[in-house]
Amino acid sequence: MVDTAVGQDALYEQAASGYGAAIERLARAYEPDADKRRDLVQDIHVAIWRSFAGFDGRCSLRTWVYRIAHNVVTSEVLRRRGKTPALVSLDTLASMADDHDGERAADRHLALERLLALVQTLEPLDRRVILLYLEDIDAASIGEITGLSAGNVATKIHRIKQILSRRFHQGVSHGA
Repeated sequence: MVDTAVGQDALYEQAASGYGAAIERLARAYEPDADKRRDLVQDIHVAIWRSFAGFDGRCSLRTWVYRIAHNVVTSEVLRRRGKTPALVSLDTLASMADDHDGERAADRHLALERLLALVQTLEPLDRRVILLYLEDIDAASIGEITGLSAGNVATKIHRIKQILSRRFHQGVSHGA
């Protein structure tokens, strides 16, 4: 446990400077609206700062920050579930027809936006796993953060990558 507010502030500063960009990317993957995304980032930062009062160092700072950040965004997604487009399972996503007009994305930005849109349709746990993977976090650490076994994480990553790749390329080939 962190003994003082000074210690809590110091841990927060270290977390914010080390993982601020990752928190921004996480919020972008969950919230397409810029104003709501800023609110979500702020909520994540507040939750991280508050959480350091109970941080006991049994896991790395990185694992702690990602766990708190992902819990905040998952809670937000569940809270708004009735107000946003329906989330879909991997099986449903794999079998869905592509909603995009298929226009070939010539630049990296459009391709990234398209991939992000596909990721945003995933259920919270699948989205959490793939976003942590994209942050270059290993399966064992993702397991620590999500509560899944490392083997289950590796299987989910493989499956999500296959489905996202197939869905992404289906949309591109329809526009050719």
